[in-house]
Amino acid sequence: MKYGKYFYQQRTEFPELWQSHFIEYNTLKTFLKDRMLNTSVHLATAFPSSQSFSWKPATDHPTFDALLAQRLTQVSELTPEFVRMLDLEVDRFSAFFVEVKTTIKARISTALDPARTPKVAELEAALADLLLLERFVFLNFTAVAKALKKHDKWSGLQIREPYLMRTSSLPFVVSTSLMRLKPELLSRLTALISEQNTEAVPQEQLAGLGLATGTDSVLKYTAVDGESATSTRVTTPKNSKHGLLNSGITSPKLGFLVELMHETQTVMISLRGPHGTDIIGGVLNCLSTHHCQIADFSLSRLHHDVTFGVLVNLHNRDVDLFSDLAKTAQKWDGTLSFDVQDASLKASKLVNAMQYALCEAPYARRVKYVATVLNERGLSPEFLSEWLNWLLAKKISVEQMRRLDSHTSLMCVEFRLSVPDSLSPDEMRAELIAISADHQADVALQPDNVFRRQKRLVVFDMDSTLIQQEVIDEIARATGIEEQVAAITERAMQGEIDFKESLAARVALLQGTPIEALEKVKRGLVFTEGAHYLCRALKRAGFKLAVISGGFLPLAKYVKAELGLDYAFANQLKVTADGKTLTGETFGPVVDATRKAELLEVIAQAEGIAIEQVVAVGDGANDLLMIGKASLGIAFNAKPRVQQQAGARINQKSLANILYLMGYSESEAAELQLLG
Repeated sequence: MKYGKYFYQQRTEFPELWQSHFIEYNTLKTFLKDRMLNTSVHLATAFPSSQSFSWKPATDHPTFDALLAQRLTQVSELTPEFVRMLDLEVDRFSAFFVEVKTTIKARISTALDPARTPKVAELEAALADLLLLERFVFLNFTAVAKALKKHDKWSGLQIREPYLMRTSSLPFVVSTSLMRLKPELLSRLTALISEQNTEAVPQEQLAGLGLATGTDSVLKYTAVDGESATSTRVTTPKNSKHGLLNSGITSPKLGFLVELMHETQTVMISLRGPHGTDIIGGVLNCLSTHHCQIADFSLSRLHHDVTFGVLVNLHNRDVDLFSDLAKTAQKWDGTLSFDVQDASLKASKLVNAMQYALCEAPYARRVKYVATVLNERGLSPEFLSEWLNWLLAKKISVEQMRRLDSHTSLMCVEFRLSVPDSLSPDEMRAELIAISADHQADVALQPDNVFRRQKRLVVFDMDSTLIQQEVIDEIARATGIEEQVAAITERAMQGEIDFKESLAARVALLQGTPIEALEKVKRGLVFTEGAHYLCRALKRAGFKLAVISGGFLPLAKYVKAELGLDYAFANQLKVTADGKTLTGETFGPVVDATRKAELLEVIAQAEGIAIEQVVAVGDGANDLLMIGKASLGIAFNAKPRVQQQAGARINQKSLANILYLMGYSESEAAELQLLG
C-alpha cells in the first residue's frame, strides 16, 4: 500500500474534528510532483540513464553551466516555498495538539482526583483519548518525514535531517506531562477493575507491567513551564501479552486499550558514515533512549566507512527519536535515512519464517544457495561482469558477498544467493560450466543449509587427485609396458570401458613385475599441490579423512601415512609364493565405482556421520557414484564427463582450494595450520 493511501485511510479512523487538523500530505506531494520533479540539482540521477553530458553539447541543448544555473535557480525558489508550506502545516497540527492536550490533561486530572470516586468508563475514556493523541502525533510526524524525503529526492538537496532537528523543541515532541500521567492512569484503572472482580490481580502480573503497589513508573524530569526540556522516558511495560490481557481482568474496552497502548510502528533506519563503531553506537544509543525494540539489523563496512541498518518497532509516542538520530548523524558526519513502514509491514512479520530478514532479498518462492567463485590467477572484471549478468538474467538476487582469499589480487568470493525455486540446479550448473570455462574460473553452487559448513568426513580418490600420477602407469613405466597400460587407463577414465575389465587387463600386463617396482614407484610419487596443507587443516578441524582408490593398497597406505588420513582402501595385488613378483591378478573385492560409493557409506556409518556431512573428491568416471553419494561432490581437474555430472568442480592447481568450497577463508585455513 502506498504511504499516501495508508495515511488517509488511517485519518478516517479519527473524530471528524481531528481530521481537519491533519497534515495535508497530498497537497505537499502534489506541489513537489508538479513543481520540483524536474529541478533536481543532483544531476547524476536527475536524468534518464541514457543521458550523457557532452563537453560541447549540441546547439539546441543548454551548456552544462547554464543547465546547472537553471536548476539551482529553480530549487532556490521552490525549496523555501515548500518549507514555508510545510511550516504552516506543522504549526497547524502542533497548535491543535496543544489545544487537545490541554483538554485531555484536564479530563485525566479530574479522573485521577483522589477526592472523587473514579468510574471505569471514565478512566477508559481518558486513556483512549491519550492514546489517540499519541497516534495523531505519530501519523502527522511521519507524513512530515515522508514529504521531506520526497523533497530531497526530487530537489537533490538534503534538508530532512536539519528540518527534523528544528522540530525537537515543538510541543508535540517535548510534551511529558501527558506521558507521566499515562502509567498512573493505567494503574488506577487496573486497580479499580481488580476491586470489582472476585479475584484480585496477582501482584507479579502487575509487576510485569510496572504497575505493582509501590512501583514508581514515572521517571523524574526537569520542568520548564509545565513541560520538560527533553522528553521524559517512561519504560514500556514488557511482556504485554502476559499482562493485563491475561490477568483475569475483564472489561469491554480495556483489552483494546492495552493493545493500542503497546501498538508500534515499523521503522527502517540506516546511518552511513566514516566513524565505524561510533556510527553503530550512536544509533543504538538513540534506540536505547527511546526504548525501541530491535527486530533486525544489518552491517556493511568499507575500511572506516560503515553502513548500519536496523529495523525497529517504535511506539507512537517516541517521535523525537528522529530528531535524535539527525543529531547523531550530524555528530558523526553520517548520512541518515529512515522509512516508516505502513501497517502491512510490521517487523514481527518481517522476521518470522514466512518473511524476510534485512539481509535477505524480499521475494517469495526462493531458495538459498551459496556460490563459491574461484580463480587462482585472479578473478577478472570481465568474468565477474559476465557472472553478474547471468545472475540478473536468471532473476537471482545477491544477498551477501564475502571475500575468502588474502592475496593481493581478488581470487575467491563467496556469494549468498536468493534463487527462484523454478530454476533447475542441474541446468544452472551446466550454464555456469560454460561461462566459467571461458575465463579459467570455477563456480561451485551449493544449497545454503545447516550442513554446508558442518562437514565431518572427506573421501578422496588417489590417482590424479591426492597424487599427480596414475600408479598403475608408474608401475608400467618401471617395467617398460607404459604405453599399453596407459591406453587402457585413459579409456577407463573416460568411461569407455568397464572399470573391472580395464583393471584386469592392466594388471595382467604386470605379470612378472618385481615387487621392488612398487617401492620405486612409492619413492617417485608426487603429491598434488596443496594436498598436505588441505589434509592438515581438515584433521586439525576434527575431520575424518579417507582415500578410496582404484589403484593398489601398498601405495594407498603410503599416501595415508604421508597425509595423516584415517582410512585407506584400494585393490590388492597378488604376488607369487616367494613374494618377489606380481602374478598379474588381484584378490579381494575390486574397488570400482560401486565399491567406492559403498565404502563411503561404510566409513560414514562407522563414524556416526550423516551423508549430508560428507565430501567426496575425484577426477575419473569411476568416482562418479562416490561423488554423487556425498552431499558435496567435487570434480578436481576432472574429465569433461565427470565435470558435467559432479555437483561442484575445481580446475585449479591446488587442492587447498577445496577449503573455500567448505566455507573456510584463507586466514581461517592458516590458523588451522598453527594448531598442534
